[in-house]
Order: sequence, then structure tokens, then C-alpha cells
Amino acid sequence: MTKYEAIINYIKSEISNCNIKSGQKLPSIRNVSERFSCSKATVVKAYDLMEREHIVYSIAKSGYYLVESNFKAEVKEDDAKVDFATAAPDEYILPYEEFQHCINMAMDLYKDNLFNNSNAEGLPSLINIVIKQLQNYQVFASRENVFITSGAQQAINILTMMDFNNGRRKVLVEQPTYHGVLKSLELNHVETIGIRRIYEGIDFNELENIFKYENIKFFYTIPRFHNPTGFSYSNRNKKRILELCKKYDVYIVEDDYLSDLEVNKKSDPIYAFDMDSRVIYLKSYSKVLLPGLRISAAVIPSTLTKNFREYKKWNDLNTSVLAQGALEIYIKSGMFDENIKKFKEVYTERMKYLSEVVKNYGSKKIKWHIPKSGFFASFELNDNININSIIENLKLKNILMADTSKFYLSNSSKKIMRISVSRTNPHKIKKGILEVIEEVEKAGINN
Repeated sequence: MTKYEAIINYIKSEISNCNIKSGQKLPSIRNVSERFSCSKATVVKAYDLMEREHIVYSIAKSGYYLVESNFKAEVKEDDAKVDFATAAPDEYILPYEEFQHCINMAMDLYKDNLFNNSNAEGLPSLINIVIKQLQNYQVFASRENVFITSGAQQAINILTMMDFNNGRRKVLVEQPTYHGVLKSLELNHVETIGIRRIYEGIDFNELENIFKYENIKFFYTIPRFHNPTGFSYSNRNKKRILELCKKYDVYIVEDDYLSDLEVNKKSDPIYAFDMDSRVIYLKSYSKVLLPGLRISAAVIPSTLTKNFREYKKWNDLNTSVLAQGALEIYIKSGMFDENIKKFKEVYTERMKYLSEVVKNYGSKKIKWHIPKSGFFASFELNDNININSIIENLKLKNILMADTSKFYLSNSSKKIMRISVSRTNPHKIKKGILEVIEEVEKAGINN
């Protein structure tokens, strides 16, 4: 056994014996190096390996801390089930313990605010921090244009209901698209038009005709890490969309829900190219923190802020002060940036592994689309294969797949299936994909 393996076993033993508890700092590198008569580099290697297993996390200039004391839980989890359906982030890499400390601090820091309604726009101190953070995504916004909402879904719902100054009524969505926007449009009785989105992008001639002849209020789009396909637009396509929206006085609602997982440094949001205040930018924190946190930022053009503020105020009076305060502390402490690095590494590795599995075991009946990061990949099937039958057969084998019909308007063709890696480790990815390929092959033979 090597020294670093001995160190790992020692730390895991200390955790199992409850000598190191959740959120507690691990023994210092110097202490462990003296205990095992080894170099500090060996200790760092051991700690880094445990960090990759998501047992510990590191904070710059502070040290290593235990993420979760029951680290064996993931191993004990029912290994028979492979969940390709969920859109929720992996609970084993979410910062529960860290964020709990932030909530406790927020209870003290904002206790006076908890007894009164706050600003509908959000906590001023959080907005100031979010404005600075958004600059990292090439989103430069003024204080009066930023709102903190109770999740991106609230912002989407408000935008589907409120009047825009272009006087339009209809909404254009990609096909397929996030089912939450489709439900908001349905429940608010908004006439909705779809435009097909493929790996290469969208048909710009079709887009221009829709803008020219239909009464489009806004175009809802997920430019990168699209849900459910995983597709991303090129910067060139983003600029072309913006040009057409400007030409026909159409707004863009840009849902940039996974901007934190971007690995292409040259990829910018549509907002970054907007010189005409045409883009409404939505940034979610749920996917990289806690799904139940329900905190998002919305950057609203000045022409729409008054109307948006009124809807926001009478929708919920104000977003949870406690959640806002905890998020502010979390970002200011540097923990947000540290954890984003881990998230990006985890999901990049999962997509890379998925790509390798498909390359080695792929089927000619399946056309795969696998991004370099994000939660979702997808694959296309031909018209003769029954998607619902495949989903049901896989369910019998404990392979869970999302019903793709919810991502489409009712009159759209449904050929794409989504693969979520948000809660799957490499072992489960391989196991699940092999079952998917087998079912598709059998369906092809039967048809």
C-alpha cells in the first residue's frame, strides 16, 4: 500500500468513527505528513483524490473540509436503478453543509428583514454582488435592470403574462424546449408557435417568416446546454437571431440556466451582443446550489422594468429574504466559485465518459448528440421506432427515461430522446447506455 492510499484509508476511518464530522476541517497537511513520515505533496495528492470522490472540498488559503460524513451512502445506493430522467443536480456534490452555515449567518445578519416585506426587486446588497458576478458571463447590467426572482420559473411566468411595449401577443419557442415554459404559456392562455431546433441550429428563413408574419412578443430560447437536447448555438447563430429580432421588433428571453458549466471560453450569451436592449437574460442558481433554493436573477430592459416590477411585487411581494441573504454570503465567501470548479469538472468528465461509451458501443440506428459539459445529451431515432415503447421497456429494467412528449407543442414531431447525466456516475452511464442501445436495436428489428 502506498503512503497516499494509507492516508486516504486513515481519513475515511476517522470519518466512519465520527472523529471528523460534516463541515469540519480535516487534519492539516503538515500534521498528516508528520504522522505518516511523508512529504506534504503526498498528503496533497491523497486529499485531492478524496476531493475528486467528492468526500472533501477545499477552500483556498484555508484547507480541506468534509463534505458529507456518510460518504458511504452513494455506494450503498440502489445500484440497480439508472436515472437518465431527472433534471435535478447530483445531491452528492451539492454544498448542503456549506450553505447551511450561510443560512445560519443570514438568520443573524438579516433578522430585522425577516419580520417585514423587502423590496420586490430583491435585496440591494445581493443585487450588487450579482451584478459583479454576471460580468464573468459577459453580462453587464445596471442596478435598476436586475431583479431577484423566486426561481427562473417565476420570471418566465411573469414574462408570459405581462404586456410588452411592442404590442405583440404570441410567443415563439424552440421545438423541443423546456417543458416549464410550455406549461406557463398554456396556463396563461398565450398562443404559442414552435420552430424546430436541430444540432446545427434553426432555419433562419423560417425564423424570419415567423417574425414577419406572426404577432411575436418574444422568442424564448436556451442558447447553450439546451434542455432537452444539450445543443448550443454558435456565436454566429446567436448574432443572427439577435439581428432578426431587432429587425422585426421581437424581444428575446434568454434562459442561460447552466452558464456556470460552460467550458468554451469563447462562448458568450446572446445578451453580450445586444446593443439594442432586446434581450431579457435569466440566470438560475438552482442547478448549481440547491433545487429548493428557488433563487434566480433576471436582467430586464429598461422599457419593461416598470411593468415587470409590478407583476413581481404582486406575485410574491418579495423573494425569500433568508434565501437571498444566504446566497449573498455564499458568493461573497468565495465558496460559490470554488464549488463551480468542482461542478464543471464532474459534468465535463461525465459527458466525456458518455461520449467514449457511445463511441465504443454505439448503434447505427442512433444519432447521438453529446456536448462537452452540461446536464443533457440526446439522441435521434427514425420515424419507425416507438419512443414510448422504448421508455416503458427500459423502465422495466430500472432505466428511467423522461417522456419526451412534454418538451413539445402537441402538433410537433417527436424524434429526440434526452439522456440526463445529472445524477449518474460512470458505472451507471455505461450500464444504462448499453440497455438503451439494446432496446433501440430490438425496436428496429421489430419495425
